[in-house]
Amino acid sequence: MKKLFLATVTLILFAIQTKAQILTPVTWSYAAKKTSATEAVVFIKAAIDEGWHVYSQFVKDGGPVKTTITFNPSKTYVLVGATIEPKPITRMEKVFNMEVGFFEHSVIFQQKIKLKAKQTTITGKLEYMTCNDQKCLPPDDIEFSIPVK
Repeated sequence: MKKLFLATVTLILFAIQTKAQILTPVTWSYAAKKTSATEAVVFIKAAIDEGWHVYSQFVKDGGPVKTTITFNPSKTYVLVGATIEPKPITRMEKVFNMEVGFFEHSVIFQQKIKLKAKQTTITGKLEYMTCNDQKCLPPDDIEFSIPVK
């Protein structure tokens, strides 16, 4: 009976420890800044752990999952142009057999918005994939909500 109890406790502790080791090498944050009474810029920032990277929005087909930012339609704002990003690091990735653009440490994506109301909330979803030199994590989807005041 003691062996069964000890085995059960060991299994539970192992399960708790394994769950605690879920990798989350990217933390996302959001902000918006009005640039005039009718315009704003939305900032979507990824803080990336050392040794990890996220991919550019402009990865060609056949490569890793690119970062995709989708804004929900609204009557209170209109997107102005495409979401911009800084110049990515580019290198040949053997796994994908192609040149791939990515970001390390941090990256800020920016989207200009034309406001149709004094205040609004920008909502949407972003999809991204995180890799290091040894492995890639499954792509992740995150919903966001960014107030503009």
